Amino acid sequence: MAFKHDFDPTTLREYDIRGIVGSTLHDADAFAIGRCFGSIVARAGGSVVAVGYDGRLSSPGLEKALVAGLRASGADVVRVGLGPTPMLYYASTVLKAAGAIMLTGSHNPPNYNGFKMMLGGKPFFGGQIAEIGRMAATGDVVPEAAGSARDLDVSDAYIERLAKDWDGTRPLNVVWDNGNGAAGDVLTRLVKHLPGHHAVLFGDIDGKFPNHHPDPTVPKNLEALAAEVRQRGADIGIAFDGDADRIGVVDDEGHMLFGDQLLVLLARDVLKSHPGARIIADVKASQVLFDEVARAGGQPEMWKTGHSLIKARMAETGCPLAGEMSGHIFFADKWYGFDDALYAGVRVLGILSRGTQTMSAIRKALPQVINTPELRFDCADTRKFAVITEVAARLKAAGAKLSDIDGVRVSTADGWWLLRASNTQAVLVARCEASSEAGLERLKAALVEQLEASGLAAPDFSGENAGH
Repeated sequence: MAFKHDFDPTTLREYDIRGIVGSTLHDADAFAIGRCFGSIVARAGGSVVAVGYDGRLSSPGLEKALVAGLRASGADVVRVGLGPTPMLYYASTVLKAAGAIMLTGSHNPPNYNGFKMMLGGKPFFGGQIAEIGRMAATGDVVPEAAGSARDLDVSDAYIERLAKDWDGTRPLNVVWDNGNGAAGDVLTRLVKHLPGHHAVLFGDIDGKFPNHHPDPTVPKNLEALAAEVRQRGADIGIAFDGDADRIGVVDDEGHMLFGDQLLVLLARDVLKSHPGARIIADVKASQVLFDEVARAGGQPEMWKTGHSLIKARMAETGCPLAGEMSGHIFFADKWYGFDDALYAGVRVLGILSRGTQTMSAIRKALPQVINTPELRFDCADTRKFAVITEVAARLKAAGAKLSDIDGVRVSTADGWWLLRASNTQAVLVARCEASSEAGLERLKAALVEQLEASGLAAPDFSGENAGH
């Protein structure tokens, strides 16, 4: 039977395939992804594809259709079942699978779902995702075949491997917030392997996310965790997003640590065993991070935002640690180079347990800066990259100090401001950071001036400045 399929164009993203179930994403799309990805694997001479899924209500049905598509392309599918995305990455790594697909809506609302992919142990993104769309539309797939499928529970091995790298010296009092996400079962079992006292909030996996939205970078989503940490007098609180590839942390006083602050803590530790190593962070990270990495003897590198882009850069440079403001933390030191919030949590606990300072003392000892939240504002897909080009040209002509690795990041005596085009949405993203309120106002004015010169209105700066 001839195969052809058209995807809703909004679903083919830079880093994944994602849509609204029943509206832009259906079982037929899942089958088509399997049929095309399986063909790519087959043409590369591979056969084994690992598949996992998260706790969303739509995930089991979509997973079934995905597996059918993979098998129709001759793939030998290893189904690892319900669990966090990094557990699938782990399975793919230890099995040396030719490919891997995780069915997850990550931190999106409950009616969304999506597909994250790996090919040959590397991120599958950008032009490769566009190629899936082209293959489906033209029917460019391998002849229909009869692949196989088997179930494999890797959770015991994964939990054992996570616990193996706990390297603390004293037990801690820890609160974990699973946010009803896909890590629930694994997390509940993992904490039994760790010394100390552990409480798990919202540990049951529930695709309706009844307690709070599963995005640990948004302060209001950490309120329940912060309250529980304060009530229990805990040392730390750790939260995950819906598929547990991103981490959020609150200290013993219930204050949130941002992704770049967490990376300072981790980098100092990793640099003890990898002196002089490169540490990578995305362009949205605080200047404090880059300065502290250098102070600890490392080589800070500013790179493009996007977990696939960071992973690819890590592999290219042999860097032991990288991270993003969004809470993706990547360890190649003792680990496998992929983003795993459970593993990052274990490593943070080890550092805290071996040290003498509280988490709040570590946070307060960092240089204090003030910044705007991440500002996102509409700009047509047809215009957003052109705006960045125009702004960069004007700034270079004016002799500004800037990095154009991903958008434009402009450094001044006051601090820095960033303007970049989102890879996944029709928006521009901006952020400003300064050491003083007056300096922040000057940076905001410089940003607005450039936007207006390109015919765009000033973004909404309302809301409290996020000081960290």
